[in-house]
Amino acid sequence: MNNPKQPLPTFDEVLLCTPQTSAEQVGLFLRRCLIPCHGGEKIYTMLYADELSYDVSCRAEELFQKLQCYNSSYRLIILCNCERENSYIPSAFSHYKVHMIPQRSRAEIQQYLQHHFRVAQPLNSAASVFKEHMCVGIVSSKRAGVGK
Repeated sequence: MNNPKQPLPTFDEVLLCTPQTSAEQVGLFLRRCLIPCHGGEKIYTMLYADELSYDVSCRAEELFQKLQCYNSSYRLIILCNCERENSYIPSAFSHYKVHMIPQRSRAEIQQYLQHHFRVAQPLNSAASVFKEHMCVGIVSSKRAGVGK
């Protein structure tokens, strides 16, 4: 985010974890992160890693320990829900824990995201529906089930 021209993460840099995420999916992700290749300086992120099943979490930690020796300059961020900090992944990786405080203001973060999500020519795009021609948007309601 230091440079507005810096791209957002690509699909191979992010793993959105759910209780249904398989050990194979986590393994492929960790291999991309920890085995050096010509992919450049990517930052890999596991989101909601605390949602992984116990078996998948154990296998992920084992694989991480095995692969970590191949690359000393890996960039891996594991984000977890602070209310689930006693689940397996947050506990296993607790010695790497860093409490993060955003270094940018909310307005700067919003401006950065708007730069990347704005569609230049919204004529034939769903972006024409959203404010300022964004290609993503959040539709919410305080009432459940009202046709969102």
